[in-house]
Amino acid sequence: MRKALALVLTTAVLALAGCAGTAASDRPLVVVTTNILGDVVSNLVGDDVEVLTLMRPGADPHSFEISAAEAARMRSADLLVANGIGLEEGLQQHLDAAASEGVRTFVAGDAVTVLPYTSTDAGGADDPHFWTDPAQMDAVVDALTPVLEQIDGVDADAIARNASAYRAELGDLDAEMTTAFAAIPAERRALVTNHHVFGYLADRFGFRLVGAVIPGGTTLAAPSTSDLADLVSAIDEAGVPTIFAESSSPDRLVRALANEADRQVTVTELFTESLTDAGGGAPDYLTMMRVNTERISSGLVP
Repeated sequence: MRKALALVLTTAVLALAGCAGTAASDRPLVVVTTNILGDVVSNLVGDDVEVLTLMRPGADPHSFEISAAEAARMRSADLLVANGIGLEEGLQQHLDAAASEGVRTFVAGDAVTVLPYTSTDAGGADDPHFWTDPAQMDAVVDALTPVLEQIDGVDADAIARNASAYRAELGDLDAEMTTAFAAIPAERRALVTNHHVFGYLADRFGFRLVGAVIPGGTTLAAPSTSDLADLVSAIDEAGVPTIFAESSSPDRLVRALANEADRQVTVTELFTESLTDAGGGAPDYLTMMRVNTERISSGLVP
């Protein structure tokens, strides 16, 4: 009797252990570098696919780091989704290692119409911040959907439905941004930020990029005294009423610029390079873009 009971208990424990050990591995794994792309991928695949987003909320995509365990999971993923265009500077060695081991990689930058930085101090480099134009994100979803559908074990029909619904939401967002920005007089569509991040938005919606505190195309650069002096002059000449500071970058220098300008300038925070946690104001891409649209409009409309 005791042996029979022990056998039953052992069998039950092994069964539970087996369920716990295979719960995650039963689902395909998609590893995504940035949290903006991670949110989009999660909307497309639903709960049938495990999505591991490497970039934490509020992190800087140019410099965030990952653990050894996360690097190992990158190399075992069914699909790796990256921005590309030189954005994930601190992650490139891991991306290269995964690719060399045969991990299938989707580079979002290959699906968009890439624009160069308009700033001369960027040295003609390509701009990776395509997500500030929802039409570019729509192109990413269009290209990514068939790649996700080809992953073994996924429900391709469900992904197609999710993608169709999400693209409809992107269309609604695009229409809202078009209407909101059309209300800003053309002469006031001038942007100053911490970092060159709004090239795609400016190109799409008719903004002028007056300048950025950090030169070049990366947050890893640093402004010189002459850079800041030139930017103050540009702010005064353009009559910029608001400077926009990114949530993932310190705004101390932006506030210093506002104080140096010969006119009253407000500093407003935007969510541009990273999503926030659930309570931070920009927990998903669509919300982030709507918040930014409202703040830009409020900051520039007379």
